[in-house]
Amino acid sequence: MTLRRVAVAAALLFFLANSPVQAQDVTLTSRDGRTEIMGTLLGYDGEFYRLETLFGELTIDGSGVRCEGPGCPNLQDYVAEIALSGSATMGAVLMPALLEGFAQRNGYTATREDLDNTHFRYELTDTRSGKTAARFSFRVTTSDEGFADLLAEEADIVMSLREIREDEIARAREAGMGDLTAQNRSRVVALDAVVPIVSPQNPIQAMSPLDVARVYAGQITNWSALGGPDAPIALHAPSSVTGLGQATEDQILRPVNLRISDNATRHMQGYDLVKAVVTDPFAFGVASYAEIGAAQPLVLKGACGRVLRAARRTIKTEDYPLTAPMFLYTPARRLPKVARAFLAFTRSGEAQNVIRRSGFVDQAAEEVPIDQQGDRFANAIAAAGPETSLAELQRMVDRLGPMKRLTTSFRFEAGATRLDAQSRANLMQLARALEQGRYDVRRLYFIGFSDGDGPAERNRQIALTRAETVRDEVLSLAQTIDPAQVDLAVDAFGEALPLACDDSAWGRQANRRVEVWVR
Repeated sequence: MTLRRVAVAAALLFFLANSPVQAQDVTLTSRDGRTEIMGTLLGYDGEFYRLETLFGELTIDGSGVRCEGPGCPNLQDYVAEIALSGSATMGAVLMPALLEGFAQRNGYTATREDLDNTHFRYELTDTRSGKTAARFSFRVTTSDEGFADLLAEEADIVMSLREIREDEIARAREAGMGDLTAQNRSRVVALDAVVPIVSPQNPIQAMSPLDVARVYAGQITNWSALGGPDAPIALHAPSSVTGLGQATEDQILRPVNLRISDNATRHMQGYDLVKAVVTDPFAFGVASYAEIGAAQPLVLKGACGRVLRAARRTIKTEDYPLTAPMFLYTPARRLPKVARAFLAFTRSGEAQNVIRRSGFVDQAAEEVPIDQQGDRFANAIAAAGPETSLAELQRMVDRLGPMKRLTTSFRFEAGATRLDAQSRANLMQLARALEQGRYDVRRLYFIGFSDGDGPAERNRQIALTRAETVRDEVLSLAQTIDPAQVDLAVDAFGEALPLACDDSAWGRQANRRVEVWVR
């Protein structure tokens, strides 16, 4: 907000100068001395002041005012203060690695200071002037705590392994922080997944998603029921207050209306859970893909024999169904310039390399030829029947054979027309790539696929509608592309290329998708 917009309140502000509000800690005065604004300084980002006044929260351009009072910042040696709070999984490795990469890219020296078990701080020093430019303070606990700190004005950025909850959205809106689900308020910074694990000494190699849920619910208590030894299952689970624990409940148990058994040993830290499973041949648990370590990951297997394995590409494409995007949330207020630059850096190609080296899954689009796509086309042949004809399979091979699949895929939330969180991030990523000319003079096909529930022709039409919806949303975001330089087409093959068995909600969700192919 500029001084022009508050000039109409000049008479009231004159009154405030002679009222008890004098006890507030700053006064902003226009350069000509005609207008004064008094209030509590909530923040200064190097460019703008943010004040709490009797008229509400105001944001004022610092170039047009003088600041007086004990709360005024030192303009000559201003140091941006940014607080991050939330997921320990993100805060332990990922975010420090990104911050160090950002510092190196922008001419800063990053110095870390560990304060206690949950707090540490990075100081960024300009290598040319030797002056401190910013301090990034981290509190690493849980996603829940991150949102609580944001609502308490004790954090500027939330690190979360889950999407924001409805009650948190409502409280943030009531607190004047805007809609935290808006595109400019949240972003997926990297990708992870929930992976069932056992000890390397355990002979079990695969498990159905339903059996994973039943084991966690205490309905299956002995390994012999799963084809293993006659021994009780030692159950380990992430704490319910952690992002991994909440993702486990949301993605594994809730779809089949089950809850984790009270007999499960709970762990606040993922590496503690992994250590407990690795050292016990009869233990079972789940881990973040980035924290599997020496544990044996299980593949997800359906009754029809198809398997879904957690790997970098399958997580990136969401072909593996238990993906877990890693979010950053920011309130609807200006952050310091260096913080905005850091958030922009997290979307860069350099940042994707940092994410990959840190053990997490990046979002950089890859082009995968057909001969590197595993058993997908073998599955198509095996699933063919009266409703999926040889002619349709031949049409699919003719269409896709000369092209490569992008790892940028799209899936809708279960029972909804809204894209899921990872897919919404993919929309923005693909739109930016189109605007940057990355696919100029090429053809992109948005190919729709479905599950096998219902008539094949109806499924193909639904899949085509989804492909058109995704294509149109990408076009609406990529407003600066030259239509003459890139061709965006759609097609659909319905249930002709299944990834998983249709006998579970997880399998059907994996099969319903829009892929992007490029030629």
